[in-house]
Amino acid sequence: MTEGRISVMVVDDHPIWRDGVARDLSERGFDVRATAGDAPSAVRIARAVRPDVVLMDLNLGAESGVDATRQITADLAATRVLVLSASGEHDDVLEAVKAGASGYLVKSASAEELVAAVRRTAAGDAVFTAGLAGLVLGEYRRMAAGPEDGATPRLTDRETEVLRLVAKGLTARQIADRLVLSHRTVENHVQSTLRKLQLHNRVELARYAIEHGLDTEPEQ
Repeated sequence: MTEGRISVMVVDDHPIWRDGVARDLSERGFDVRATAGDAPSAVRIARAVRPDVVLMDLNLGAESGVDATRQITADLAATRVLVLSASGEHDDVLEAVKAGASGYLVKSASAEELVAAVRRTAAGDAVFTAGLAGLVLGEYRRMAAGPEDGATPRLTDRETEVLRLVAKGLTARQIADRLVLSHRTVENHVQSTLRKLQLHNRVELARYAIEHGLDTEPEQ
C-alpha cells in the first residue's frame, strides 16, 4: 500500500454511478487516481496509475470485469481488486475470486460499508458481503478435498517442495534461490502444480497448501 492515503481506481460502465462512487471516496480521504468504463481501459489505466485498490464492476460490455480482474492481478502484484457488483449470484462471486479478486461487495452496500471494505482490502483482508464469505470458503474446501472419486493428484517431491514455499509467501525468485534452481524452472513447477490441482493462481495454490498442512516443514 502506498504511504499515506489509500489510492483507488473505480471501474463501472455507468458514468453517474462511477462518478458518484469516486466522489464519495475522494470526500472520505481516499486518493482516487482514475476511473474507467470498460475492461480494456481498466487494465490499461490500472497499469499506468497502479492503485492500491480497484473497485471493479462485472458487467462492462464485451469484456467482463472478471477478464479485467484476471489481467490486473496478474500484472500488478501490489494492487488488490474489490468487486462492487449488482449481482450476488454464486457463479459470479466464484468466478471473480478465481480471477484474483480479494473481495466481493454488492451495490446495495451502504457508503460506510464500502469505505470500510476498501480500507480492509487495502490492508490485505478478504472482504465479502454477508453470506458470500461462506460460499467462497466452502468452494475452497471442496477444491482442497480433491476429486470426488477420492483420487488425489500426485505431485512430485520437487512440486511439493515448491508448493510449500509458495504457501510461505516466497516469490518465484526467492524459491529459485532457496532451492538453487532457475527462475524458469520454478515457474514451470508452479504451472504444472496449478494444472494438476485444477487451480487458477498462486492465491488458490497457497490456500490449498494451507488446507493440506503443506505450509509447515515436514518432520525429520
